[in-house]
Amino acid sequence: MMADGANAILVRRRRREQVTGPGVMGGHRGDRPLAAVAAVFTVAQLALVRPVLGLGWDEIVYVSQVTSHHPAAFFSAPRSRGVSLLVAPVASWSPSVPLLRVYLALLSGLALYLALRAWRGLFPTRVLAVGGALFASLWVTLFYGPQAMPNYWVAIGALISVGCFLRARTKRSAGRALWGLAAGAALMAWMRPTDAVYVTVPLLVLALARRHRRLLLALAVGLAAGAVPWVIEAYAGHGGLGQRLSEASRIQGGLGWQIAVDDQLRSLGGRALCRPCTGSMPNPLVMLWWFVLPVLAGLGLLIAARARRLSRTLVPLACATTAALPYLFMIGYAAPRFLQPAYALLAIPVGDALWHLARDPGGKWRPVAASLVALGLAGHLAVQIAVLHGAVSRNTDNRRDWDRTADALHRLGVRPPCLIIGNEAIPIGYYAGCSSGATSGNNENTTPAEVQRTADRLPVAHLTSAGGTPPGYARTWPVHRISDLDVRVAPGP
Repeated sequence: MMADGANAILVRRRRREQVTGPGVMGGHRGDRPLAAVAAVFTVAQLALVRPVLGLGWDEIVYVSQVTSHHPAAFFSAPRSRGVSLLVAPVASWSPSVPLLRVYLALLSGLALYLALRAWRGLFPTRVLAVGGALFASLWVTLFYGPQAMPNYWVAIGALISVGCFLRARTKRSAGRALWGLAAGAALMAWMRPTDAVYVTVPLLVLALARRHRRLLLALAVGLAAGAVPWVIEAYAGHGGLGQRLSEASRIQGGLGWQIAVDDQLRSLGGRALCRPCTGSMPNPLVMLWWFVLPVLAGLGLLIAARARRLSRTLVPLACATTAALPYLFMIGYAAPRFLQPAYALLAIPVGDALWHLARDPGGKWRPVAASLVALGLAGHLAVQIAVLHGAVSRNTDNRRDWDRTADALHRLGVRPPCLIIGNEAIPIGYYAGCSSGATSGNNENTTPAEVQRTADRLPVAHLTSAGGTPPGYARTWPVHRISDLDVRVAPGP
């Protein structure tokens, strides 16, 4: 009887291990750590970035496409409509920026939770929670989570796509995984079609090599569904797909062999855009995590090879590499948000490596290793919060300057409906409630003759940096100094 009882206990234990073992989540209970990570991420965005942060330049372009409270800004060839549609449920009826920030923070937290759930059954819950926390704690993730920008959402789509791809490979009848794969690919292509291609190159190659037709079909359908609006717009407004790609390359400085690794390092100090990327490197402590990341990813790969689950780690590492390559070696400037998809995909193997370092050493070394990992993570978090604080402060000041300039323009009689031309016309025009225009450069959307015709019926102002040379049509306009700008206001209609 005792033997039978012992056998029954062993059978029940094996059943529990099969359901909640290291490779599988334990139902809703296993989701709790992932939900906790997502909840802390959401609260941290609202507390550290704050909903009162005004809209940035790129955000203005995306949001203005769907709001009825401001004229739409020029939408250049590289951009995609995904972000505009993402913010439409709020921006289409409310001009409130805090409301938009809260909406995006909640949505980004929910998206992170769903993306981590896509990896259930591939890594233990603790690894997914640590990986999600590592990605969520980066200053660039916290800063851009509540912003109307595409890169975070490409990262979420990448996590969902790669996780569902691996799950569908292990169980080909997993219909949910196939739908998740298609949805993740569509989300990436919806936000940035070219980034979606770079991320999914290893998945496409693997599906072709192994003749996984269902995986290949799900990927193709997802990419096509997300990219169709961009392709249609290419033929409707840019002279075709090839012309739009060429124009996008020109605006980005010409894609080709250009080493931007040093530019990315300079941007780690909290610079939203490093173009041109000059100046000194940030403090070595700010850059340290960037060099540790690939080392830990390599350790995660070694751990996976020893545990005979190599593909679960190798595939996300391959996708992270192809996602990062164009922004490290094919573009002449940098922005830290460009690498968010790579950071998200690296986070899972790195989380696996950190758990191995903290728990696997035996005997007296285990407390030492765990303490070192904890100390390193605490230092890393402190650095990220410090950089985030600086980035938020600088961006808050810049956006307040745009708002003050808009108020000064109103006092000069430049009130909606109106037109702003010249330096920083897009953000200042948005804050002033005016249309924005450019007669040259990447945002060219009008001509001098059209500007003069507009000045005959609406208030028009031309902006240059202090002491700058205005175009011929504005040289006789009365000039006013607002902060570091020379503002020339056309004579009244």
